[in-house]
Amino acid sequence: MTHSQPAIAFDPVQAQTVVQALRDCLDPAGLLTGDDIGARYLTDWSGEPGQMPLAVARPSTTEQVAAVLKVCTAHSWPVVPQGGLTGLAGGAVPAQHAVALSLDRMSGIEAIDTANATLTVLAGTPLQTIQEAAEGAGFFFPLDLGARGSCQIGGNIGTNAGGNRVIRYGMTRDLVLGLEVVLPDGTVLSMMNKMIKNNAGPDLKGLFIGTEGTLGVVTRAVLRLHPGVKGANTALVAVSDFDAVIKLLRHAQQQLSGRVSAFEVMWSDYYRCATTAGGIRAPLPSDYPIYVLMDMQGSEPEASAPLFESVLEHALAQGWALDAAVAQSHADTLAFWALRDSIGEMLKTFAPTINFDVSFPISLMGEGVERLRQIMDTQFPGIQAMYFGHVGDGNVHIVVGPLPDDARKTEHAIEDAFYQVTAALEGSVSAEHGIGLHKKPYLHYSRTPEELALIRTLKQAIDPKGIMNPGKILSM
Repeated sequence: MTHSQPAIAFDPVQAQTVVQALRDCLDPAGLLTGDDIGARYLTDWSGEPGQMPLAVARPSTTEQVAAVLKVCTAHSWPVVPQGGLTGLAGGAVPAQHAVALSLDRMSGIEAIDTANATLTVLAGTPLQTIQEAAEGAGFFFPLDLGARGSCQIGGNIGTNAGGNRVIRYGMTRDLVLGLEVVLPDGTVLSMMNKMIKNNAGPDLKGLFIGTEGTLGVVTRAVLRLHPGVKGANTALVAVSDFDAVIKLLRHAQQQLSGRVSAFEVMWSDYYRCATTAGGIRAPLPSDYPIYVLMDMQGSEPEASAPLFESVLEHALAQGWALDAAVAQSHADTLAFWALRDSIGEMLKTFAPTINFDVSFPISLMGEGVERLRQIMDTQFPGIQAMYFGHVGDGNVHIVVGPLPDDARKTEHAIEDAFYQVTAALEGSVSAEHGIGLHKKPYLHYSRTPEELALIRTLKQAIDPKGIMNPGKILSM
């Protein structure tokens, strides 16, 4: 579903003044205008259409970011911060005539502190670069997304990205110890804390995690590292129903002392598509109700194998598990994860699609999916829906398609119906992808009027001219 960007009053004379002021504070490679603005700066992975910005500012230092924002504040000119442009909610899509502020030239690892187990990094650094740097130093940075090679850590922070390892390591906010942020007026907040315990007043960095560049621009970060891992014990388990999924999850967490690193669920519709349209080999038959992909990372996976397998044996004995396949090699592990990661091929096969990212209390996930399935069966027969997600954190992803060519009427009707179920079960319309433009019409399903009012108060206090990513999350 696409949503309109806010209209920006355009004064050609003032625009020329803004462009010249930006040229004065950036080096020659730091500003793109006109035909030099590449298509990559115009949209993200959400499908939300981008519009042509006045310019793309590409600062290489925090001081240049501050200078750009001072110029834009002085002229009340809107700014759209951009990272790797892999977002799925339209949060980095530029409005027409805005200044797009790209962090792609601010990339690099500044320091790895082995004593503190931290990594200091510039905001434009790709996630995969951070993962590899941590591994090279004997550590593990657990944030992991399918877009790891393209997404940037600043964007991950701006959207509070989740991914596959939240069950053990938490969301992005749990991996960030310190931030450097530039406020709309150019003020630089240096909050580069390296300590896990720091209770010296309010934790201000939290204002900029998950707020999608609407309050300021993240330029540097101190990230928390975890002990290195050398492999994982991985299994694909066929499960009888969702109650059994929860029983397996809690038993595994208890018996494995909290070391379950991933616990992904694939309902039968998703599994069948992954092993047909997705072209992935099926390790188990495709006629079971639900499948769980479970792994336990560690420093000695071979030594941990008997304990890991005992959990599966207990689940089979109890009747929770109906069948199981245990990875015998790294190649097997990659093959199992290929099932979970085959979503890209499915999106092509079933295009055009709607892609939902919702969450429910874990106890209500099974009911939530069944309600959504009933909606599809009774109101939208003939349209495919595939359900999968991260059980340990309550996150369900749904791919619905192909959609009819009916001026988006069916798309809007499905969204309305799905988000009403989400609200009824006290879930969230956005589990990990942010709000951006795409989820903005439905934010009130997950936030009370009092919460929305407080968000507006914070926005007004920090960005009184409303220049930062206007129209995203809330209409101010």
